[in-house]
Amino acid sequence: MGLFPFAVLLLSSFFLLRLCSVYGRIPTTVEGPFKPVTIPLDKSFRGVAEDLPETDPRVQKNGGQFQPEQISVSLSVDYDSVWISWITGDFQIGDDIQPLDPEGVASIVMYGKFRMAMDNRAEGYSLIYNQLYPFEGLRNYTSGIIHHVRLTGLEPDTLYQYQCGDPSVAEEMSDVYFFRTMPVSGPKSYPNRIAVVGDLGLTYNTTSTVNHILSNHPDLVLLIGDVSYANLYLTNGTGSDCYSCSFPETPIHETYQPRWDYWGRYMQPLVSEVPLMVVEGNHEIEPQAENQTFAAYSSRFSFPSVESNSNSTFYYSFNAGGIHFIMLGAYIFYDKSSDQYKWLEQDLAKVDRKVTPWLIATWHPPWYSTYTAHYREAECMKMAMEDLLYKYKVDIVFNGHVHAYERSNRVYDYTLDRCGPVYITVGDGGNREKMAIEHADEPGNCPDPSSTPDEYMGGFCAFNFTSGPAEGKFCWNQQPDYSAYRESSFGHGILEVKNETHALWTWHRNQDSYKSVGDIIYIVRQPEVCLIEQKVPI
Repeated sequence: MGLFPFAVLLLSSFFLLRLCSVYGRIPTTVEGPFKPVTIPLDKSFRGVAEDLPETDPRVQKNGGQFQPEQISVSLSVDYDSVWISWITGDFQIGDDIQPLDPEGVASIVMYGKFRMAMDNRAEGYSLIYNQLYPFEGLRNYTSGIIHHVRLTGLEPDTLYQYQCGDPSVAEEMSDVYFFRTMPVSGPKSYPNRIAVVGDLGLTYNTTSTVNHILSNHPDLVLLIGDVSYANLYLTNGTGSDCYSCSFPETPIHETYQPRWDYWGRYMQPLVSEVPLMVVEGNHEIEPQAENQTFAAYSSRFSFPSVESNSNSTFYYSFNAGGIHFIMLGAYIFYDKSSDQYKWLEQDLAKVDRKVTPWLIATWHPPWYSTYTAHYREAECMKMAMEDLLYKYKVDIVFNGHVHAYERSNRVYDYTLDRCGPVYITVGDGGNREKMAIEHADEPGNCPDPSSTPDEYMGGFCAFNFTSGPAEGKFCWNQQPDYSAYRESSFGHGILEVKNETHALWTWHRNQDSYKSVGDIIYIVRQPEVCLIEQKVPI
């Protein structure tokens, strides 16, 4: 180990030791706000930001044509129901593709409690999707048959075993897999560990992140957008770290859809047994013919949209024990007249904090990030929705998009506020685009305001600050007081909700040993202080 990475490790360790020595234990948000900390960039550790090749055994198909593959579990709105998804048949890519018939194979799951007969049967539905380009020379894609089956009537916190496929043909049934249902919704009932990761991709860094996640034995995985990064490729399979840099003349933003299949195969050992909940990121847009977008994202995953009354794959909600999760869409209309905003109002109004004390929201682009990458890009969404989330006292917000780690002090409207959420950016899952390393508050780094609006959603909402230390400026000239900790390293987070008021948050760097922690804090709710619609500045 060189001198600089050793110094970075010492500084990071010193930060944790300083917090623990000052408070005699793991610090809590009640003792904040904390002075901002920036861990210097460890230039010696970049990981391997290269995608796994299609020849890697972990992304190749095993079994016959209609053997179930890319198997995954996702949650419904409560403990008594889950979704099982998988793919059968082969994808096709080229000029002359012939879509498979989804009716040609059944969508069946046989299941039962662990070590008991799998004599419960659930039938679902199947579909295929196409990625088509109206330009000569671009290769079209049609997926295998995607199956989604909802299991109902499950018992809480119970281990189940299952097989999926078509039982009328023996070789078209999967191996036996296992999943555990969520605990019953209640103030004293929580999943043990929830893994949180964003911007994952399928690089060698990704494999390190997933191995670290597996070592933490999560009960649930949240993926905060940007999944396979298939859109860093042309349809002929040529890829790049920067699509717009390498392919500026393409008539449409191309994708290489087989990367989705590779991603699903690689992830199966984890997500076939640990529920995965996904929300869309900008890399899932994937435009194609007739202005269609998000085809792969909306087709490949199961979402409890209907069950949570959203009727959209872009936003939905669910319970995991005493936690109510809200997954929001940053790439669909979110203004106060939009269907999403109206749904969010109704969903928040129905939350009973006596049953689900914790309220956690996620979406892809962060509102509170101090990196130059995507700086204030989601300001329009923030202006539309922040007041509503504050009114209902959302406890934690998870974001991705920025390829680094950052945790805020409790904040509302850029002002320290003991009743504002803690915002945590975990866009450091390991994707091919590499890390974000520059901060907007460093000399010469403040972006031009005209460059900040989101390219897909449009709109311009980010203006100079009108109050506070940065009044009259577009950026702070030092790390903002709402930014408690930031570091450019690949990794993931683990949330352990302990009771109605305390949740332990740890962030794990890929370069550390599996038992090491890069950042740690107890996030503490204060319901007796933070009443609904009560604003309590620090």
